[in-house]
Amino acid sequence: MGIKLSDGLLKSVEKPSRYTGNEWNSIIKDPKTINIRFAFCFPDTYEIGMSHLGMKILYHLLNERQDCYCERVFAPWTDMESKMRENNVPLYSLESKDPIKDFDFVGFTLQYEMSFSNIVNMLDLAGVPILAEERNAGAPFVCAGGPCAYNPEPLADIIDFFMMGEGEEIINEVMDVYGGWKGTGKPREAFLEEIAKIEGIYVPSFYEFTYNEDGTIKEFLPLKPHYPTRIRKRIIKDMDKAYFPDKIVVPYTDIVHDRIMLEIFRGCTRGCRFCQAGFIYRPVREKSPERLLELARKLEESTGYEEISLTSLSTSDYTGLEPLTTGLLEDMEERKVNLSLPSLRIDSFSLDLMEKAQKVRKSGLTFAPEAGTQRLRDVINKGVTEEDLLRAVSLAFNGGWNGVKLYFMLGLPSETLEDVEGIADLAYKVVDVYRNVPKEKKGKGLNVTVSTATFVPKAFTPFQWEPQDSIGNVHEKQMHLKDKIRSRQITYNYHENKLSFMEAVFARGDRRVCKVLVRAWQMGCKFDGWGEHYKYDVWMKAFEECGVDPYFYVTRRRQYDEILPWDHVDVGVSKQYLINESKKALEGKITPNCRVDCGGCGAAALNNGVCG
Repeated sequence: MGIKLSDGLLKSVEKPSRYTGNEWNSIIKDPKTINIRFAFCFPDTYEIGMSHLGMKILYHLLNERQDCYCERVFAPWTDMESKMRENNVPLYSLESKDPIKDFDFVGFTLQYEMSFSNIVNMLDLAGVPILAEERNAGAPFVCAGGPCAYNPEPLADIIDFFMMGEGEEIINEVMDVYGGWKGTGKPREAFLEEIAKIEGIYVPSFYEFTYNEDGTIKEFLPLKPHYPTRIRKRIIKDMDKAYFPDKIVVPYTDIVHDRIMLEIFRGCTRGCRFCQAGFIYRPVREKSPERLLELARKLEESTGYEEISLTSLSTSDYTGLEPLTTGLLEDMEERKVNLSLPSLRIDSFSLDLMEKAQKVRKSGLTFAPEAGTQRLRDVINKGVTEEDLLRAVSLAFNGGWNGVKLYFMLGLPSETLEDVEGIADLAYKVVDVYRNVPKEKKGKGLNVTVSTATFVPKAFTPFQWEPQDSIGNVHEKQMHLKDKIRSRQITYNYHENKLSFMEAVFARGDRRVCKVLVRAWQMGCKFDGWGEHYKYDVWMKAFEECGVDPYFYVTRRRQYDEILPWDHVDVGVSKQYLINESKKALEGKITPNCRVDCGGCGAAALNNGVCG
């Protein structure tokens, strides 16, 4: 019997549609006929979670099983959480409204380090013990996957098991084992022992770390000899045969990405040295244009959406882009369905693509030069030039566009003030390009938006050994750049760099930061990714109380021979390859696109030697 939410409670909170469910294409089953109940938890608001493609895929995949009921759970906003705690309403699923503490699995997708405190908060609100060691026979198994799971250690005391890699196959294998274990009366550990044999499963409690006197890791040890010493990620090898739903849930309220999302390929061939996604999602595997067109037609019919977005790490690198976009326009133009082409590279931007993107409805253009000078773009292996950017914006302005967003990072390895000033110089050159476009061709009222984020060194990148620039240095660079940008046609936005500091702690932290996470939550930290809720001083107090030094994880350069907290995870890219790329970065040398010249990173071995 699900929880009954009173009208008074829902009327007293912002956006009650976040909590009611019953959306178009949501799946309703009778829990009494189900053997396995899975609560798919997104540790952020409904609007963000419902925009996540991975949730859409796994939600429908699990629900195609006759023995399984997958239901959605999101972090309630602070007003709703207060009402729930006041009225003793535990965290519940949207579909059945049942408390998730009664489910078999509580599974989190880890998309962003700054949502970790929400995981702790959601478990507490659900009535599920926060620490894995405190869960008894009646408690659900708490699992996790997603990009942040590739360094699982900051959550090692909380999560029962991690699923490394792409979940479409591995999650079904786990459900199969659970179906056989449930009802046998065997202890929880027996189930964990069994799934630890599945490639891609990591059970933190089956391992321990020892440390050197200087705080670095001495050893990573399996507690039993048959536990794997390396946990290899799982990938889907044939994307055309990979599961993808032909129906998706259509929300009643606006969400961040309220449209059909067509995943055209996984992986990236570019090798930008700061980009974790570019390494952990290797090798490149494409879907055929024919399969994508089939899915687009079915999804448009089942949802009524008026926009289709092509999703990937670099859309213009898709080899079937021309036949796909042409086919989509032929199918969708008369239905007034817009085609969105995000993640276009500056050096691949063309008049043809621009015309396709604005065929039905014109939207803004976004480019990511990442660094202000060619020297620094070579250090990070961005592979684009100033000429590429100016050519792209010239094409756009001549086509009637009048808005462009430019994304950069501050604090990149070897960055100087000259590199920072180069960002302003580039923005002014974009303005000059607009001024030189004939009046009859260009749109009225230019707006160039320059945004800078703070560089965060991430696991499994060539920059995983680099220190993060200090909070003070980054602030000085932000103010220096702000001072350099004095045009009314250029807007400058920058991110809170104290937030990036904490992101770096959890991106490269080990098990010792887990107790800090729990303590910070006890002191009121949650929704840390939302600026108005982030409590930097409280976090610093939590580190102090726990005797953990955050700077050890953030501002310290690591040695190539140091054991890193994630070294037991195998993403297919060899550590030696990352070291070689790190050294090339320090020398300012570029590495070509994988399709031009294979660099031998090792990821092709995951896909029977095939990459790209």
